[in-house]
Amino acid sequence: MISDFLTEMSEGTPPPAGGAQIPGAEKKLVAGILGILLGYLGVHKFYLGYTKEGVIQLIIGVCTCGLTGIISLIEGIIYLTKTDQEFVDTYITNKKGWF
Repeated sequence: MISDFLTEMSEGTPPPAGGAQIPGAEKKLVAGILGILLGYLGVHKFYLGYTKEGVIQLIIGVCTCGLTGIISLIEGIIYLTKTDQEFVDTYITNKKGWF
């Protein structure tokens, strides 16, 4: 068993993955960063497919000179602190639009 592993490593074959990445989890980092940096324009909402929420946040953000930036900062931090599974369950599968 160990010799098989060492043989595979010496041949350049990567070891089998311990766990496959959860579909949709790759959006977590980008959505979090967009929420923190450009969230007052609702960009993170559009990225996640929440068009209605994105338009609402964009209109309010423009009319209030970016006041929605505080909400977006909080959302971005929430996105980044959730586990991949929690993020996918909450925002990809269940389509929770706010917080």
